[in-house]
Amino acid sequence: MTRPAAVPTVQIDNDIFRVTEWRFAPGAATGWHRHGLDYVVVPMSTGRLLLREPGGAERHAALTAGVSYSRAAGVEHDVINDNEGEFVFIEIETKRTGGDAS
Repeated sequence: MTRPAAVPTVQIDNDIFRVTEWRFAPGAATGWHRHGLDYVVVPMSTGRLLLREPGGAERHAALTAGVSYSRAAGVEHDVINDNEGEFVFIEIETKRTGGDAS
């Protein structure tokens, strides 16, 4: 099944962070990818996303607008909007590990 692509808009990309807004039409997907950096997701919408994971596993993640979560580098998945309307989140990737980011 061919899905529409989620639309990433990079808002900041400097030596410390990359901040990307992701917009998903209903059924849209990021495509299979592996995160090379630690990251934080800030949902701007409330709903659920379908996560396709290595080995063919699938699971749903319920997200709530404004309730952030973080993951370490190395996560592999395809993220799919499983809602009837648009879904939006902000992804903040850190390009530094440890230390002071100020």
